[in-house]
Amino acid sequence: MTFREMNAKYYEPIAQWTMIFGVIFLCQPWIEVLHRYGLTIILIGLVGFLITSHVPPPDEAQEEEEEELV
Repeated sequence: MTFREMNAKYYEPIAQWTMIFGVIFLCQPWIEVLHRYGLTIILIGLVGFLITSHVPPPDEAQEEEEEELV
């Protein structure tokens, strides 16, 4: 598995879920530690998403052409 495939399958969704959990942690009033670090978690997810979204997706057309040639 290449880095581009791992990025599309794992890293980018993890960054998105990190931002979602940060919003949930920020909005909940019961656990003070989660509320305190909610914005930090959102920012970590945002930076991770900015990095992973700039990695180009795997070239599926090129892989299909290579399979046809073999």
